[in-house]
Amino acid sequence: MTPKLVQIKQPLSGSSTGLPLLAMLLAIVALSLAAIFIKLSERELGPFATIFNRFWVAYLVLWVWHEWQQITVAADSVSEPLEYTRFDQLWLVAAALMFWGCIALWAWSLTQTTVANSTLLHNLTPLFTTLGGWLLLNQHFNRRFLLGLLVALMGAGALGMGDLQISASHLTGDIASLLSAVFSAANLMIIEKLRAKFSVNIILQWCCFWGAIWTLPVVLLAEDRVFPISASGWLAVIGLAVVCQVLGQGLQAYSLKRLSSGLVGVLLLLDPILAALVAWVLFAESLTLFKWAAFMVVLLGVYLAKSSDTAHEPC
Repeated sequence: MTPKLVQIKQPLSGSSTGLPLLAMLLAIVALSLAAIFIKLSERELGPFATIFNRFWVAYLVLWVWHEWQQITVAADSVSEPLEYTRFDQLWLVAAALMFWGCIALWAWSLTQTTVANSTLLHNLTPLFTTLGGWLLLNQHFNRRFLLGLLVALMGAGALGMGDLQISASHLTGDIASLLSAVFSAANLMIIEKLRAKFSVNIILQWCCFWGAIWTLPVVLLAEDRVFPISASGWLAVIGLAVVCQVLGQGLQAYSLKRLSSGLVGVLLLLDPILAALVAWVLFAESLTLFKWAAFMVVLLGVYLAKSSDTAHEPC
């Protein structure tokens, strides 16, 4: 069983890269709140129950949004059923699998290694998007982009270096974190390909539908509770689904119509900065002068990558 969807064509507005770049920055703001919602949700639920609720609530929101678009679209607008080829379906399921693998591996890694180790290794996503783009998509990156990538990765690494723990007991979790970065990079590259034909809503519906299907058996076998039991618990999973999944992932997928997956991967290195700033404001977590300096290094790397000639790919 797969979602049966209709493509609703809408005109593009804004400049070729200005609007997608703004969308990506807003996506990072939304995604940076994920840690807050997860922290609140896991007061009542395990990590996989949190993921399951994230997926099914997001799918419901996306389905309602899609149906509302079909009802309200003007009579003279172009709206036609999509024909899914076998390869289309394989790519959509692959995108769902890569995203689910990224989220599941990262959630599990946090139970096997330190937060610092997991975050540091998970943030290697732009390294794999660049490598994958070069090996698989025949993309070329100039020296300015590669320098920006290196600088941004060094800054992101410095953010977690102080808490990094190298231990054989953490090896399994560290490998899971590294694999989550590989899955994340693969997801970005697949969505970049899918955006040539499919809307953001359709791609996200497939990801959420299959993500919920694959996560439910894990929850039933490994965790005690499937759904939240309090209003605050429901608010946490709804916030995670609407703000992070629908809005954050939606804006990110939208930006991949005009921005390369390599650049999007580099921009995602801003996520831990915003997450740290949110924690500083909401939970009074301290930020040292060293971390502020690391923030500046990441921003410099992002600027270099963004301003390179190979940062943008034509749709």
